[in-house]
Amino acid sequence: MPHTAPYIPQIEIDRSSPTPLHAQIAEPLASLIESGAIEPGTRLEDEVSMAERLRVSRPTARRAMETLTNRGLIVRRRGAGTQVTPTRVHRPMTLTSLADDMEKSGVEPRTTVLDWELEPCTPGVAAALGLEPGAEVVHMRRLRMVRDEPLAIMSNWLPASIAPTREQLESGGLYSNLRARGVKVAVGFQQISARLATAEEARLLNEPTGAALLTMQRTAYDEQHRAVEFGMHVYRASMYSYDQTVVA
Repeated sequence: MPHTAPYIPQIEIDRSSPTPLHAQIAEPLASLIESGAIEPGTRLEDEVSMAERLRVSRPTARRAMETLTNRGLIVRRRGAGTQVTPTRVHRPMTLTSLADDMEKSGVEPRTTVLDWELEPCTPGVAAALGLEPGAEVVHMRRLRMVRDEPLAIMSNWLPASIAPTREQLESGGLYSNLRARGVKVAVGFQQISARLATAEEARLLNEPTGAALLTMQRTAYDEQHRAVEFGMHVYRASMYSYDQTVVA
């Protein structure tokens, strides 16, 4: 379990070394985090106490922490202090659901359904799903959690005839629910981008307003080439990445 008291790393400073002091602090900490010696979610001592303990200037301690932040190893939140980045989700560039990927990696996801509405589709959603504007669709918005940390906000639109209920979505992933209905997702077209979090997204994802988010927009089709799902998702960049193999 993560430490409840701040973790105080044992770091040796060599003032005769040509290595900058901030790097002498950041690199040992990075090694401890990357090796798993300091667990995800562990709270670290603040830069003021670190500077006093190691007898370095506050700007030196601050630069060391900024190095770790820029490498995605720690997160710094007002009121919560500095923590080792919670468990990061690495997702392959394949047509799968987030819930399926997390379960395969041994992580049990948790879902809160924020909205589930039967509504007439807008022209944009109608075009993505191959429906007439105004046709009935289910619009769902979910908050996905991993180890009690919010990871993603997922908005999806599905034809009303195949959409899972709110209760089903709270206990299972979208694609597993579709498979239970005899709908097999076969191909999808998606676009991955990045932007800054709105105030509402930041509140739901426990990030500061303006934090970096990964975005994914996808239209998925079944084996008969019918559009079955249109989705717009946002993910915490501090906890989430896509992996892709490329060849020359």
